Amino acid sequence: MYTDMSPIFPQPSRRDLLKATACGFGSLAFSAFANQTPVIAPRAKRVIFLFMQGGPSQVDTYDYKPELIKQHDREVGFYVPRSREVEQRPVMKPFWDFKQYGECGRWSSSLFPEVAKHVDDLCFIHSMHTEGVAHGPATLFLHTGATNLVRPSMGAWISYGLGAENQNLPAFVTVNPPANKGGPRNYGNAFLPAFHQGTVLGQPGNPNALPEIRNLTSPLGAESLQRERDFLHELNQLQAGEATHPLVDGAIQSHELAWRMQSHATELVDVERESRATQELYGIGGDGTDGFGRQCLAARQLAESGVRFIQVSHCDNSATPVWDQHSNMPKHEPLAQQVDRPIAGLLTDLKRRGLLEDTLVWWGAEFGRTPFSQGNNGRDHNPRGFTVWLAGGGVKPGFAYGATDEFGFQAVENKVHMHDLHATIMHLLGIDHEKLTYRYAGRDFRLTDVHGRVVKEIMA
Repeated sequence: MYTDMSPIFPQPSRRDLLKATACGFGSLAFSAFANQTPVIAPRAKRVIFLFMQGGPSQVDTYDYKPELIKQHDREVGFYVPRSREVEQRPVMKPFWDFKQYGECGRWSSSLFPEVAKHVDDLCFIHSMHTEGVAHGPATLFLHTGATNLVRPSMGAWISYGLGAENQNLPAFVTVNPPANKGGPRNYGNAFLPAFHQGTVLGQPGNPNALPEIRNLTSPLGAESLQRERDFLHELNQLQAGEATHPLVDGAIQSHELAWRMQSHATELVDVERESRATQELYGIGGDGTDGFGRQCLAARQLAESGVRFIQVSHCDNSATPVWDQHSNMPKHEPLAQQVDRPIAGLLTDLKRRGLLEDTLVWWGAEFGRTPFSQGNNGRDHNPRGFTVWLAGGGVKPGFAYGATDEFGFQAVENKVHMHDLHATIMHLLGIDHEKLTYRYAGRDFRLTDVHGRVVKEIMA
């Protein structure tokens, strides 16, 4: 909700806000400028973020650099982010072969053969750079726009700015989120109203936890359940009194949502109700792909049901993020095998159902990896240049934007900062990142702080 209103505008009630729409997303989208003409026409209604925790190597996946092959093992001077000094390091060629795919001819390595079949639907950003050289700060920056301060997560901001498309489901859901490197702060609400924090499906850090909404079925009958709900509502109102308290209001709203979910959402997220052919499309039942396949299929069900921001994380509960290969880059291969088919299945399923047009799929991590070796066959963290891709939701298909240097180390052409990516995603949703603010501790806060450029060049 936009909070930087001039005093000449009356403060609308939440009910009034829910009745009006500034973004064209239905009766449950809301803004303090609800009665004014929207400045931004939304291109997407929702986001599915596929988070590869730890940082896949851009030069082993989508950023093809022939110079790495030519100069393999040659000592080259690089400004190393960890030491902040120029050091001589041996260049290391990609571990997987690259070739061009699709009508667009975009490059992809053999690491993701199934996703590579969809390059004509993907929009690559090869010039990403970010803050934080360690996983903790960089992961927090990816999710909240800050490295070391408690700030609302991107999903919470989107929930706050747009509201829920379906009143029977939360606006922000995170499936089996990371348990480390910031943990709940990566999907928290911080100082935003508590109602906007991410709802967890499955279990943090457990890649094999079923992506289900727990405790949806009540042992009580419909009449008893209604009486229980009414009684709890009365108690909550007595607790709240006449004064408004954010924590109490958040608890009341959460109780109300939980009751609506018990009444209406029992069949919305249920992987087993899908046909066997659909399950196989996502790799469910397959060796290694079952866990992430279930998460991706649940994400499609959530998107179809009206959830605004859905995060699916490829992570586990170990102290080291799964894609963090400092001394064993070949481990990228079994990791890619776990997610390749499920992600390709998600893209196929969204497209055939007509959902890809207004669903923005975002694949990426907190940073990339270095083109020089660490140890015998590893790569270190690299926040100075890496790749993400987007699909659907109003971005150009089969398109590539920006570039790193000849080794794939540093973004040099059409650089895109993480703040810029945040601003662009919000713009695609119909949100002006400079106006979506919240006053706290005497100042206005926003996801992009005082930064952020909307990258209009990638928009269809």
